[in-house]
Amino acid sequence: MGALVVPTFAFGQELRLGLPIDCTLGETCYIQQYVDHDPSKDASDYRCSTLSYEAHKGTDFALNSLAQMQEGVAVLAAADGRVAAFRDGIEDVLYTPDNAFNVAGKECGNGVVINHSGGWQTQYCHLKKGSVSVVKGQNVKAGDMLGQVGISGKTQFPHVHLSVRKGNLVIDPFSPKGRLSCDPKPQDTLWDDLPIYEPGGLISVGFSDSVPEFDDVKAGILDPDNITTASPALVLYVQAFGTRTGDIIRFHIDGPNGVIHEDQAEMTRNQAMVMRASGRKSKRRTWNTGTYRGTVELLRRGTVIETMLTEIELK
Repeated sequence: MGALVVPTFAFGQELRLGLPIDCTLGETCYIQQYVDHDPSKDASDYRCSTLSYEAHKGTDFALNSLAQMQEGVAVLAAADGRVAAFRDGIEDVLYTPDNAFNVAGKECGNGVVINHSGGWQTQYCHLKKGSVSVVKGQNVKAGDMLGQVGISGKTQFPHVHLSVRKGNLVIDPFSPKGRLSCDPKPQDTLWDDLPIYEPGGLISVGFSDSVPEFDDVKAGILDPDNITTASPALVLYVQAFGTRTGDIIRFHIDGPNGVIHEDQAEMTRNQAMVMRASGRKSKRRTWNTGTYRGTVELLRRGTVIETMLTEIELK
């Protein structure tokens, strides 16, 4: 059964929230999943869209790559309060069915729980091992650092999962009264500044000399400097989130002498995260020297919803 949300007007004092992560939404991070509002086995975010999954009880603020996580991105207290509990020491390992037993009962991974006035509570999950910087009973202010984003617990991408509760009830901070709204700017939220809503988008793009492994794309470890004029192929890859059936990912590569490749891929099902790549093999022994520019567009019902650009210089 889907997550429960209940009206804030039954609670008296209303909680106000700031972002729980030190990043720029739409640039260095994005929201991967929202609270599930659908009581059936299907899922729906507060916008009546697909950025959720069955019984998801929080909001997932995700980084663009594992490389960002390794550099260190702070998890922040979303509101003033007192630390009620914390856990640290769980390894940062991508969750798979093979290692599920390691986090059984500890799916949140390393995390922090904060009690707020009026009976409210926030929880922050999947923090990096060894990064938790608060202790039980400590008073914190909104914006104070609690730790760093990690991949501990039951997760396959670096993010902080923020849960908001009133008593034992899950509250969606985007729609605390539990109403579905297709309005891009809902009036009743718990946010001081409403985070932007992206109905899906592009996370990263780049060039490679072959079709890359998805894990390498997610890790952000592919080095375009490895591409030379002698490379056998020039491949443009993209990582996207929240794609829907019928979406189109369109690829375009320009070289020093004009267009060298165009292609597109149609999505055949809804996917939380996906990687696609397209390119061409060299028709000569070497590529021409000069600048190569890649453009990737995500189209939904014929409308471009996001475009990303990248370029490399072959000498």
